[in-house]
Amino acid sequence: MTVSNIIEVEEPHLGDCNMKKEATTFLGFVPQKDIVYNELLPYKDKLDEESNEFLAQIKGNLGRAVQLREIWPGVLFWTRKLSTYMRLYGRKFSKEDHVHFVKLLYELVTIPKLEISMMQCFARLLITLLKKKELLSREDLELPWRPLYELQDRILYSKTEHLGLNWFPSSVEAVLKALIKNCRPYFPESATQEMLEEWRPLMCPFDVTMQKAMGYFELFLPTTLPPELHDKGFKLWFDELISLWVSVQNLPSWEVNLVSLFARLANDNIGYIDWDPYIPKIFTRILRSLNLPVGSSQMLVSRYLTNAYDISHVVIWISALLGGPSKQTQTQLSGLFNSIASFFHPSNHGRWLMKLMKLVQRLPASVVKRLHRERYRMPTWLTPVPESHLLSEQDITDFVESMKQPILLVMFSKTGSLDAAQALQNLALLRPDLVIPPVLEKTYPAMETLTEPHQLTATLSCMIGVARSLVAGGQRFPEGPTHMLPLLMRALPGVDPNDFSKCMITFQFLATFVTLVPLVDCSAAVQTRNDLTQVEKVLCSASAEFEDFVLQFIDRCFALIDTSTLEQTREEMETEKMTHLESLVELGLSSTFSTILTQCSMEIFQVALEKVFNFATTNIFETHVAGRMVANMCRAATKCHPAEALKLFLPHCCNAILQISAYEEELNEEELDKELMWNLQLLSEVTRVDGDQLLLYRSQLVQILQLTLHLKCKQGYNLACKLLYHILRSMSLIYPREYCSMPGGVQQHTDTYLPIKDWGRPGDLLNLGIQWHMPSTEEKEFVFYLLDLLLKPELQHLQKHTQGEQDISRSATGYGNIPISTFPFINIKPEIIIQLCETNVYTGVDYDLSRENYREDICKVIRPLLHHTLEHSEDDIKSLFSIIKIINDLLHFKGSHKHEFDSRWKSFSLIKKSMENKLHGSKQHIRALLIDRVMLQHELRNLTKEGCCYRSVHQDLINDLLRLSTSRYSQVRSKAQNVLFTALGTYSLCCRDVIPAVLEYLDPDRTDVTQQQFKGALYCLLGNHSGICLANLQYWDCIALTWPAILHSGMSPSMSLEKSSVVRLFDDLADKIHRQYETIGIDFSIPESCVEVALKMMKSSNPEPTPCAASEQEELEGRKRQEQKNKDSVQKYEKLVVDLLDSLYDRNLLWKFEQIAIGFLSLMLRDDHPLPSSAVLFFVESLNHDSLLVRNGAISAVSGILKQLKRPHKKVAVNPYDISELKTSSLLAGDRPDNQWLRYDSSRLPCSQQDWNECCFIEKTHWGYSIWPRKLLLYAPLEEQPKQGKTREEMNESEQIIYDHFSDQQFIDQFIQYLSLEDRKGKDKFSPRRFCLFKVRNDVFNLERLVADSHESTQRCVAEIISGLIRGSKHWSYSKVLAHITVYSLILSQKYSLCTNICVVQESRDPRKLHWLFEMLMESPVTGEGGSFVDACRLYVLQGGLAQQEWRVPELLHRLLQYLEPKLTQVYKNVRERIGSVLTYIFMIDVNLPHTQPTTSPRNAEFTERVLARLKPLTEGEEEIQNHVVEENTEGDQDERTQAIKLLKTVLKWLMTSAGRSFSSVVPEQLRLLPLLFKIAPVENDDSYDEMKRDAKTCLSLMSQGLLYSEQIPQVLSALEEISRSSSWHARYTVLTYLQIMVFYNLFTFLSDAKAVSDVRALVLSLLEDEQLEVREMAATTLSGFLQCNFLSIDEPMQAHFEALSKTRLPKRKRRELGSVVDTIPSADLVRRHAGVLGLSACILSSPYDVPTWMPQILVDLSAHLNDTQPIEMTVKKTLSDFRRTHHDNWQEHQQKFTDDQLLVLTDLLVSPCYYA
Repeated sequence: MTVSNIIEVEEPHLGDCNMKKEATTFLGFVPQKDIVYNELLPYKDKLDEESNEFLAQIKGNLGRAVQLREIWPGVLFWTRKLSTYMRLYGRKFSKEDHVHFVKLLYELVTIPKLEISMMQCFARLLITLLKKKELLSREDLELPWRPLYELQDRILYSKTEHLGLNWFPSSVEAVLKALIKNCRPYFPESATQEMLEEWRPLMCPFDVTMQKAMGYFELFLPTTLPPELHDKGFKLWFDELISLWVSVQNLPSWEVNLVSLFARLANDNIGYIDWDPYIPKIFTRILRSLNLPVGSSQMLVSRYLTNAYDISHVVIWISALLGGPSKQTQTQLSGLFNSIASFFHPSNHGRWLMKLMKLVQRLPASVVKRLHRERYRMPTWLTPVPESHLLSEQDITDFVESMKQPILLVMFSKTGSLDAAQALQNLALLRPDLVIPPVLEKTYPAMETLTEPHQLTATLSCMIGVARSLVAGGQRFPEGPTHMLPLLMRALPGVDPNDFSKCMITFQFLATFVTLVPLVDCSAAVQTRNDLTQVEKVLCSASAEFEDFVLQFIDRCFALIDTSTLEQTREEMETEKMTHLESLVELGLSSTFSTILTQCSMEIFQVALEKVFNFATTNIFETHVAGRMVANMCRAATKCHPAEALKLFLPHCCNAILQISAYEEELNEEELDKELMWNLQLLSEVTRVDGDQLLLYRSQLVQILQLTLHLKCKQGYNLACKLLYHILRSMSLIYPREYCSMPGGVQQHTDTYLPIKDWGRPGDLLNLGIQWHMPSTEEKEFVFYLLDLLLKPELQHLQKHTQGEQDISRSATGYGNIPISTFPFINIKPEIIIQLCETNVYTGVDYDLSRENYREDICKVIRPLLHHTLEHSEDDIKSLFSIIKIINDLLHFKGSHKHEFDSRWKSFSLIKKSMENKLHGSKQHIRALLIDRVMLQHELRNLTKEGCCYRSVHQDLINDLLRLSTSRYSQVRSKAQNVLFTALGTYSLCCRDVIPAVLEYLDPDRTDVTQQQFKGALYCLLGNHSGICLANLQYWDCIALTWPAILHSGMSPSMSLEKSSVVRLFDDLADKIHRQYETIGIDFSIPESCVEVALKMMKSSNPEPTPCAASEQEELEGRKRQEQKNKDSVQKYEKLVVDLLDSLYDRNLLWKFEQIAIGFLSLMLRDDHPLPSSAVLFFVESLNHDSLLVRNGAISAVSGILKQLKRPHKKVAVNPYDISELKTSSLLAGDRPDNQWLRYDSSRLPCSQQDWNECCFIEKTHWGYSIWPRKLLLYAPLEEQPKQGKTREEMNESEQIIYDHFSDQQFIDQFIQYLSLEDRKGKDKFSPRRFCLFKVRNDVFNLERLVADSHESTQRCVAEIISGLIRGSKHWSYSKVLAHITVYSLILSQKYSLCTNICVVQESRDPRKLHWLFEMLMESPVTGEGGSFVDACRLYVLQGGLAQQEWRVPELLHRLLQYLEPKLTQVYKNVRERIGSVLTYIFMIDVNLPHTQPTTSPRNAEFTERVLARLKPLTEGEEEIQNHVVEENTEGDQDERTQAIKLLKTVLKWLMTSAGRSFSSVVPEQLRLLPLLFKIAPVENDDSYDEMKRDAKTCLSLMSQGLLYSEQIPQVLSALEEISRSSSWHARYTVLTYLQIMVFYNLFTFLSDAKAVSDVRALVLSLLEDEQLEVREMAATTLSGFLQCNFLSIDEPMQAHFEALSKTRLPKRKRRELGSVVDTIPSADLVRRHAGVLGLSACILSSPYDVPTWMPQILVDLSAHLNDTQPIEMTVKKTLSDFRRTHHDNWQEHQQKFTDDQLLVLTDLLVSPCYYA
């Protein structure tokens, strides 16, 4: 987590007003919201003064920078300072300043030509400023919405980005969305109306603009207006949009935006909107978008997956609808969970599972959030929820009840125990009494079982989630705490060396619970006090077991340690380091042990300490694995109570070491004595305690250090260094001394105090009572004494060694590892190079400048040493490693490392999340966590360093690092590079200093550079994945150096492309530059509006801005400077282009570098400045380059260049009502009289010069469908436009270059020859890029010759050219168009296969302008000439063209339909499919949307009528419909029936394509085709069927998933009922499969209609008694499904009905005479009896995972039929075996529901009889 994310930690409301008042008097203002943790730092008194000074500097400098128009570095630098300020102090400024900052940044963000990277910086800061919206109300702040809309439109819908004229970073979309989201509450009240006027005209459902409009509505529409303004807010659009949502059936991509908007609206206005009429629809759609599998042969429509609702929106919507008077939402929610309950069972798995998990995890969190807002949040300016809609206690209980069942199932799923734990954590906050007991019931048995470890890990992680609710108890769940001890004791066996995951979760479990509870034995209180409640008495008595628990835990840990010694876990000693798992266990063990000891009372601690001490001192451990664990346990013990523990450990270790080392030779051994090592390790760990305790033992410690620092053995001196390191750290740093859950440590119980009352108590922020360790004078003295004693001599040694006087001993280099890192109180004081004020943050340390500055001393010694080593012994890699580490510390170390801080911050956030109380909010964390957060705040201050104070010392060290980064050894290089990148990240301004130094190594003129140095330099340019990339800094002066240098390095003598690593490096470099490059700005002007806001800010007082406003003179100079800077930028840009071209024209440049150069050059295209003509020439010439890559790059680039050269065409505003001569404006969409003139009308086409000039062409297809825009802009008449057909003299240089080349016949021939080559054999496609090129270039190429060539690639080339030319004719005069039409028509009519891509041409073009093309295409699409392929092609072109024109060509659609209707009986499959697709588009315009006029395009209903009439021969007959395959299209001799079958095949294709594409499914029409489909569709799943049957089946599956309006349900049911009486059993069977899917996909719509439910039920029950066995079985399956999803319920009458049926008497069998025909038709009685049995079995199978009360009796009843005739016997057997299979897992639990007699009968049935019996 980067430091920048840290600010967002919510602050509590400081209850104590006095603190506020004091602060205010000192600060001079009321802070908006400061970080409260600063109040708890040990040096808090100094902070107010510091923050005031800092704020004054920011206000002054930021205002001045804006005034002097210096965007970089001034404004950027000081806005970064502002975000640093907020990181350190929160929003510690007055409301007035807050508003000024917001307004200034808003102005900056919306500067039109601002570079994108700067825009993102400002936007991120603005988001932070606006994030807490309760701080600024609508009265305080108002922001306009239009600048944001323009910004969003310019970037997200950029017209030039696809041409490569703009390079935006990928993150920009998310930043913009967050920015708009945070500005939204402050839009003015008129905004809603203005937005609707702006975006309603875009609402044309067939066009992509619909998506755009909905996206804007979702993002921009304000929903937080106060109730009195609702008429100006959502009431303007709610009815329109919700009715649109209700009527759209096929999930278009923009429905997701609507759902997000409604969810936000519901959440912001709870109680002000009546959602009740829509609730069944909402839940039906939510259920549909979970994409759950239903039935056996379901086909998923792909858009259902891609456009499904986002669960996060669904959750917000549901939680906002809960409560209120009607309670309908809760009923539906319970219904939803009941209907999908079985999907949650762990045995079910699929891609839908993640969605269900998300739903379960987020819904409780969302409800908790809402409840917090209603009951606990401080009231703000946002509208409160009205009384009537607050959640009542009953609402909460119902909600928890409905969620409980699914969550208890999810607990054990393969992916979900963490989701379940989070959900339970939130539910336990609401109703611990409902949630925790069932979890406990599952946890206790899981702790006993040995065979199912997953059960244990799952239940423990859920218990961790509910820990606080359990321990705190409270009124709802007072018996909670009594479970605490039994749980702790039973969890102990989980500390198991053989099962890693179990061990870790157990540690987490113990630590979590112990953190909440002081471990004190209070059992005596039962006798001494008489005011205890019953539960308290139980707890007091139980607390006697605490001591036992701690000792047992220690024993378990010892056992764990014994099994993990090195000898036991490794055969050879090949790896001495810990494995990853071992280090995790070590971490878990030490943190859990330390938590337990922290929470112990002194008595228990003494016993534990004794035990650990004996264990540690009576054994000797190896120092790698077991030793580390034991030493960590001892460290934990000493940390808790240093005085008691040090008394035992320190003297023991010191004496042991002294005794062993009494023998001189022992110290010089390479392998040290094991006991000596172990004691040294133990000593180095136990010294990590409070410094003041160590002072008592200083003489012993010094003695040991002097002895051991010069050991020969590497491990030995490393341990000694560690000891020194820990002593110095504990003496010199600031840190809290204890993390106990109670301030002042754990107390014994007294008459007034009972520790039990503190169980689960959160820390109190106002009196946290942190005990800080602040270094005392004595400690500081001791530290300096140690340094003088130990470090000085070593530094002198090193100095002498460098001068060559003295050889160096090993220990000295190893010794260099440590000591430096402990000097937070020593700072470097050298001279300064560059002045940009550095913020000095006080961190509790007063520097004593009279002392020796050790950083400087070390620096002075290390640099000569490094140079000496590099010259004399470059292969001494280990010394170099140490030196690199020392340089790193010199540069960056201030008491803690950034990466350590980041990981601590991460773990803090995780623990906070797992233990927080979101319901009450306001920092109800446990005390240890709060202390940790204060400590993190202190470290954050320590690490705050902007590095703008860049001094000569830094420069020297960075140069040294650069030298090491290009060393001969790769390991040295990579280590040094990492340190170098960190340094560059800190001192960001030094990059300009480093780049030239790096580039020297790439200079082709240097001959002394080795290959390794060359590679090192390239790596330095490349940077690491997170840091700065030197090759691509976003400044002109930087890339102007690096890019040409990278290209020239190709000629360097030390570069060889034989080495794959070098080739890969260049590839990575080019790739990274392309990925990270963002267009660099060349216009840095700041508009006046910004300056005005800045001046206002400069005038505000408290604190007064320090540098005051600039004078007029300075301001003038500033303007001049800024203009000069803009000029410089343009010059630098042009120079860079020229440099890149120079290297491209260099003969010696290798081919690889030529490619890279062309890549760089193409990045230089921009939309605000034309490309220099030399580059234009290069790209135009490259169109005929012999390399395909270069040609493709050139085509893109030339398209971009042409776009740059395109002259703007003048537009004029017109009033659409004048054209239509109608004055009315209506809110209806669709075909209205006032948009009649837009539509294609063959009688009024512009066929003469005059018509053409008078005709108003509207190119965009969506204008006019919905309401007209306020200002409709059209192109002005031809004479006002720029002149067409300029002569060469009138053109500018770049245009002349293009003109000359494209006038040169040879160039064109060559160009077209290249274009006609295939890229990839057989994979050749129409290329939109080339099309863009021709679109802008309009000279007639010599096309006739090409057309004659029949090769596919040539044809493709012609298509690209013609498409481009037609597309580019937008602004041509009539005469010019006329001249070209004849040529094109001729070509296109000859070659239809060309046309496949002409559809591109017609997008956003007025159909009247291209009327010749349409008329030509309409001539006769399906002729049969040239085979089926040509027919399909022609239809495809037509379909594409007409689809692009959408609603504007009704006449053409009618003509086409008329033409196609007789031709629907096609033989060829590809033509049929194409016709099906064409029909879809013809009827697409016939939509059923609200506020929309009936269409004048063809209507579905009328067409279906005509088709049905032609299908009569099939619908009337009863015989089987066979597929007559006649492949000859012989007309006339076929009977009607054969024709009808052919027609049917085409109709099926049409139904299939329209299911996924159209907006509304036309149910009444489709219903009439249903009987026919049911007849054909096959029953079995078999792929060998012919096409017609498969299609019919697909159609049914797609139709059954359709969303139904409530008024359509009776129609569908009556149709199904009719079919269920059909004579074909296939049809009756298929009715059932259709019904399953249809009901589930429209569940809540059905449930809200009681008659529909009873009709479905009657239908299924009647089919249960069908004479065909397969139908009966399917009916039983369907019934069981309906029961399982709670659509039907098992009630008395149903049960009685089945019982009665199953008791139907069967007639006695007569003895048949031999040889007589067996009676095969089952008697009606057998059918009824079987139906009854099937009904009972459906009831049983509908509860696969539990045993409801009615089940035992039904099972017993069923068993009576075990010996009936077939098929009854089979049914009973199958049911029993299924019951056994599904209930086997939890049989222990289930069998308690049966009586003994029932169990006896069942056991007989379920246990198969013994083979030998």
